[in-house]
Amino acid sequence: MQQEEGMAVRPQEETMGRTEAYISALEEAHMFENSAHMTRFKELMDCYSDYPFFTKGLCKCMYLSAWDEEHFAIMLQTLNDMALGKEQNTDDMRFQGELLAEEHVDGEYYMYHLSCALLDGRPFLPQEYRNVDEEYRYKITRGLAAAEVIDKV
Repeated sequence: MQQEEGMAVRPQEETMGRTEAYISALEEAHMFENSAHMTRFKELMDCYSDYPFFTKGLCKCMYLSAWDEEHFAIMLQTLNDMALGKEQNTDDMRFQGELLAEEHVDGEYYMYHLSCALLDGRPFLPQEYRNVDEEYRYKITRGLAAAEVIDKV
C-alpha cells in the first residue's frame, strides 16, 4: 500500500518541480514585467501543468496571457473548458486563437498569431510584426525571449 501511495504523489511532485523550474528560469532571466505577471503565470501553471494537454508551447502561451488581466481571463476560461472537456492536446485552443486573431486588426492580431506559432513550435519572424506599434513589438519581443528561456528548461 505504501508504494501505491508514493506512486500517486509522484506525478504531483514532478509537476511542482516542473512548475518551479519554469518560474525560476523566467525569474532568473528577468522575464516577468511585475509581480502580478508572475503571480498570474504561476496560477496558470499550478492549475493546468499536470493536464495531458500541457506542453512547452502552452507554457509559452501562458506566459503571454499572464501579461494582463484581460488575456489571463481568456486563457483561464479556455484552459478550464479544455480541462472540463478532457482535452488531450491544444488543437481546439489553436483554432480558437486563429479565430480571435481574425477578429482584430491591431497588435492583438499579431499577439494571437504569435500564440498559435508558440503552440505549434513554429517560428514567428520579425518581419511578421514590423509595422506593429511599440507596445506590441515589446510584448512580442519579450514573448519570444521567454519562449527561448522555456525551451531550455
